[in-house]
Amino acid sequence: MSSVSPIQIPSRLPLLLTHEGVLLPGSTMRTSVDSARNLQLVRSRLLKGTSLQSTILGVIPNTPDPASDAQDLPPLHRIGTAALAVQVVGSNWPKPHYTLLITGLCRFQIVQVLKEKPYPVAEVEQLDRLEEFPNTCKTREELGELSEQFYKYAVQLVEMLDMSVPAVAKLRRLLDSLPREALPDILTSIIRTSNKEKLQILDAVSLEERFKMTIPLLVRQIEGLKLLQKTRKHKQDDDKRVIAIRPIRRITHIPGALEDEDEDEDHDDIVMLEKKIRTSSMPEQAHKVCVKEIKRLKKMPQSMPEYALTRNYLELMVELPWNKSTTDRLDIRAARILLDNDHYAMEKLKKRVLEYLAVRQLKNNLKGPILCFVGPPGVGKTSVGRSVAKTLGREFHRIALGGVCDQSDIRGHRRTYVGSMPGRIINGLKTVGVNNPVFLLDEVDKLGKSLQGDPAAALLEVLDPEQNHNFTDHYLNVAFDLSQVLFIATANTTATIPPALLDRMEIIQVPGYTQEEKIEIAHRHLIPKQLEQHGLTPQQIQIPQVTTLDIITRYTREAGVRSLDRKFGAICRAVAVKVAEGQHKEAKLDHSDVAEGEGCKEHILEDAKPESINDATDLALPPEMPILIDFHALKDILGPPMYEMEVSERLSQPGVAIGLAWTPLGGEIMFVEASRMDGEGQLTLTGQLGDVMKESAHLAISWLRSNAKKYHLTNASGNFDLLDNTDIHLHFPAGAVTKDGPSAGVTIVTCLASLFSGRLVRSDVAMTGEITLRGLVLPVGGIKDKVLAAHRAGLKQVIIPQRNEKDLEEIPGND
Repeated sequence: MSSVSPIQIPSRLPLLLTHEGVLLPGSTMRTSVDSARNLQLVRSRLLKGTSLQSTILGVIPNTPDPASDAQDLPPLHRIGTAALAVQVVGSNWPKPHYTLLITGLCRFQIVQVLKEKPYPVAEVEQLDRLEEFPNTCKTREELGELSEQFYKYAVQLVEMLDMSVPAVAKLRRLLDSLPREALPDILTSIIRTSNKEKLQILDAVSLEERFKMTIPLLVRQIEGLKLLQKTRKHKQDDDKRVIAIRPIRRITHIPGALEDEDEDEDHDDIVMLEKKIRTSSMPEQAHKVCVKEIKRLKKMPQSMPEYALTRNYLELMVELPWNKSTTDRLDIRAARILLDNDHYAMEKLKKRVLEYLAVRQLKNNLKGPILCFVGPPGVGKTSVGRSVAKTLGREFHRIALGGVCDQSDIRGHRRTYVGSMPGRIINGLKTVGVNNPVFLLDEVDKLGKSLQGDPAAALLEVLDPEQNHNFTDHYLNVAFDLSQVLFIATANTTATIPPALLDRMEIIQVPGYTQEEKIEIAHRHLIPKQLEQHGLTPQQIQIPQVTTLDIITRYTREAGVRSLDRKFGAICRAVAVKVAEGQHKEAKLDHSDVAEGEGCKEHILEDAKPESINDATDLALPPEMPILIDFHALKDILGPPMYEMEVSERLSQPGVAIGLAWTPLGGEIMFVEASRMDGEGQLTLTGQLGDVMKESAHLAISWLRSNAKKYHLTNASGNFDLLDNTDIHLHFPAGAVTKDGPSAGVTIVTCLASLFSGRLVRSDVAMTGEITLRGLVLPVGGIKDKVLAAHRAGLKQVIIPQRNEKDLEEIPGND
């Protein structure tokens, strides 16, 4: 490039109309092109042109481009900037547009607009010279003191900033290497200035005028920096920020792009994040990982997908409660009172919680126990877990595991995956904010298994007191101490829990409630809760204990109290309707009393039919408060009873006995029916029986045939061979329900003995027990649930194996 021959821009330039941002000579900016004329300019001129001249555009500021070609061209700003298009990037989302990277060359003035379509082209006059200015004293003499004053302020501004920042150091070198004529435009584009101020600098064609307008802007920025430094004296040197300098490449009008203010806020967030990491009490290993990641984050562009992932990871690491914990309330007497107020019965659970509190008083660093409450639905397993947290004064978090079939839900995803996140354990700790909460793992017996792994196997590390002090989540990839967490799992049955997982938990059986316990629970907890939910008071409705017993025996048959709670809700809704209708009717009657009748005729008509009005009023209004719920009211509200005492009717002939069965929903009574007929000695079994129960039936008939003479059992012809010319049909009603298990053996023997002896089985007796071929009775499980089922059915006596006598201690006495 020659130092004497000036560089000329083309006399005709295509015009790029911009509304946001002002491009000054010597600066660079990005701008989005999405309007009709500007799109045509890019497609026709930049994308198809092959020469350097085709990349030179005229950028007109403060002029919006019309949305369509049909609209007229708006008035154009008089002075623009000739610019070189350095880069063109196209995109179709959210709509077709191009992003241009353009560098300002010089000012020009529009002489005449030659054409407006498909894009505007104008004849222009160049205002700035583009030759390479010699760095001599001649220029300084021409500018005089104005140039020296501007240079002094520029150097002062740059030296107030952090010189360790590469952009600041580069700017300091540019002040000495660039000609003074170019400095006003460049510094104006860097410091904080409004578009209006930049437009004034652009319009200042005279170099002297340009210096005069730029110096106040520099002074304003210097004063702002001085004020900021006074307010931040307590900050360390490494916290200095470049707040005055804007990037030379300024992003304007890009969909989804961050403005410079957002970039500053992001920088603030990173500085705050680094401070939190330094002041956090995380272990040394975790601290090293965080320091390493924050260094990577500083060097990473914000546009990288990994930037957001790393930032989220560091924020999680800072928010985790590494050493933050709550103080346990260790007052055993207060804990006992609180547990008794929240829950009736459940003595085993209360005893275990009080034992934990007692040991915590003696030993501070006790590891949290791993408890598993096993019992039928509706007995309060989940709510008692919440009460345990309330008693201890700890935070409570519930994790529902029903249907979970991905081990990443427990251990988290590795950060190499898109959308990775920590597991539910770490997420729960972040939510509660302490490292010693009560975690309730609900429905642990309903975990699934899939191609993504076995979550039950992932829980082995979580629920092992010897391992969970070093639990490693895949997302964190750093060990976290779970030993202070009190884990409580709930399950309906232990049959579906893997043995290895079951071995790590302390099983506490939560059996169903007796009728007396249900009555107490109803009047202590359920009825007050339903009255509050329905806006009723004890002065409006009364449910006596006799009615509660009727609901328990005739309308519900369950181990828990959920159905009972719903029945009380139905009663409260019916009473609420009556109360609301009564209030509405009374309001209407009061209104009619205030507005007295006009004329004698109206009074005579009112007096003529007093009885009918009173009858209608009696029908609309509820009875006098409180409304008493008796058996007749129950029948009107809940319908006819769902369960009747049919036991005595079913046992009115030989060959029927009552057995007891255990299900995950609690104990159930089970009828066994047998009949005999002439045949060939076949045994028929119906009722959807499992293999074990079929074997029990064959064992029973074999034992009876071998002991027929001893007990004087004969067939219809009086022969001791019970199957001689006789077929036996054994049936278990409720054929749609699958039945299996060995505990029906005694019941089948009793049923068949009744059939062949012709003697009735007592209608108030139920039985359970497994038999052997030698006639031994073996113990069975679920005794308490079975006895409670017999109690619900109104049976007075239960026959159990003698070796199950130890289980009778768990059964509460019937007061």
